[in-house]
Amino acid sequence: MSWDSVPWFLEGSAEHSSAIARLLAYNAVGGAEGVIGPADLRVRALAAPGQQVEVLTGACSILNRAAGAQYEAYAGRMISIDKIPITPTGPTPRSDLIIARVENPYLMGETWQQPSNPAAGPYIFTRVISGVPAGTTSVRQVRPGDSAIALARIDLPPNTSSVLPAHIKDLRRVARPRTDDRIYTVIGCGYSYIEPTDRTPKNWPEQANWTIDIPEWAVTAIITTNLSGLRLSNNNVYAQMRHVFAGIAGSNSELDDDGGGGFRRADKLLADRYSIPAALRGTTQPLLVQTTALDPGRIDVNSSTQLICRVQFQEAAAQDGA
Repeated sequence: MSWDSVPWFLEGSAEHSSAIARLLAYNAVGGAEGVIGPADLRVRALAAPGQQVEVLTGACSILNRAAGAQYEAYAGRMISIDKIPITPTGPTPRSDLIIARVENPYLMGETWQQPSNPAAGPYIFTRVISGVPAGTTSVRQVRPGDSAIALARIDLPPNTSSVLPAHIKDLRRVARPRTDDRIYTVIGCGYSYIEPTDRTPKNWPEQANWTIDIPEWAVTAIITTNLSGLRLSNNNVYAQMRHVFAGIAGSNSELDDDGGGGFRRADKLLADRYSIPAALRGTTQPLLVQTTALDPGRIDVNSSTQLICRVQFQEAAAQDGA
């Protein structure tokens, strides 16, 4: 028989295999592995640094890498903080990899020990792979056959017995990070202009002003605004333009034109990457463009000016302090 004879899900007394259940877990995350949420399974130093680290609660997807396994994943969850001992270093530095690993003794080729209570396990653990090469970022680099994901690397200097926050390199990846794209457009602007006065930033163009709902899961926002058909006149133009999102100024981008006194058109692209602190997630915040005119020329917008703003929110592993 070429099929696994009982697909998910059959009524009656049909018995479904563990491999089919793992196929379901694999399909649920699109074959991805990693933590489920951006704060899940974060490794941190103790409040009073010592010879342990803490792994916070959370959930994960781990691909089954046992021999012959195909399209299978484990779904695991840690419901209380796990404290993991870290061996002090001697005269040489050392890097340790902190991993979440499924140890399934029932699959062909696996050598894990069966737990004393097969019904309750445990079959999933936080483990330390000690003495990995500096710069290691994946379990695949050191133990390619393990059904495991990397959570963090601990880089300890010589003669160190306490793990500090600076020693911990976060290696988590969100299995299926969410994204949310928003497009805002202004097709034709009412006439307004800006020219040097006190050489300070002004909220201009006035039409580049939007109200943004930030998803509760967002960790990063990529913001790009294309201002097409700006009109320059009167003299040379030099200005700086930037986003301001939730009161946070983005990077200055220059609009530099030596066209003299005649009328001409210019386009401008602004791009910024914002880290979203926890306090802003799930809130509504303003997004606008600020312009500082410095050279004597005038910049205006009118019915031929178009504004296109794209805001993409991304979910990714949260860093310390996020």
